[in-house]
Amino acid sequence: MLREERELTERAARIEALLDEIDSLPDPAVRGKVADVVQGLLAFYGEGLRRMLAIVERDGRTAGAHLLEAFARDELIAHLLLLHDLHPVDVETRVARALEEVRPYLQSHGGNVQLLGIEGGVARLRLQGSCQGCPSSIMTLKQAIEEAIRKAAPDLEGIEAEGLAELPPRPPAFVPIATIARKEKTAERHSDG
Repeated sequence: MLREERELTERAARIEALLDEIDSLPDPAVRGKVADVVQGLLAFYGEGLRRMLAIVERDGRTAGAHLLEAFARDELIAHLLLLHDLHPVDVETRVARALEEVRPYLQSHGGNVQLLGIEGGVARLRLQGSCQGCPSSIMTLKQAIEEAIRKAAPDLEGIEAEGLAELPPRPPAFVPIATIARKEKTAERHSDG
């Protein structure tokens, strides 16, 4: 893992730890911890902005559309843009591109997938091919499709696929993956209690 990526992971872990502490502290102590969370988030977003500036400096001579594509390809910047509803590529195009990337894998299993459209934040798909009758192939394809789409379009609310059992809705999109893990831990604590 690169040093920069390790530092981002460590920051995300620190934010996670602070969020857990905030959930369990009485109100007077919360203010100080919230300040720490804000500082961690600012550092996280600062890294995203730093990456944007590095791309502009490196590729400054290219057309604006190329720069926006470069921003969209960087995972951290893409999440920042999604968070602020500024992503330069619409959700349907991102889903279509994700399916194109996973298509060779699907075809190697005798299948394919067609994007029927995006309605109400839900990607509607149709599974195609000879793999539909094999439960293990269906599960493999389902996982490949879900992973590709959720990586490209974390802002989707769900995925529905004809020929597959409905894929579970995705958690709300936000840059720090640690935040999603925190919600899952909180749910586990409440179910255990």
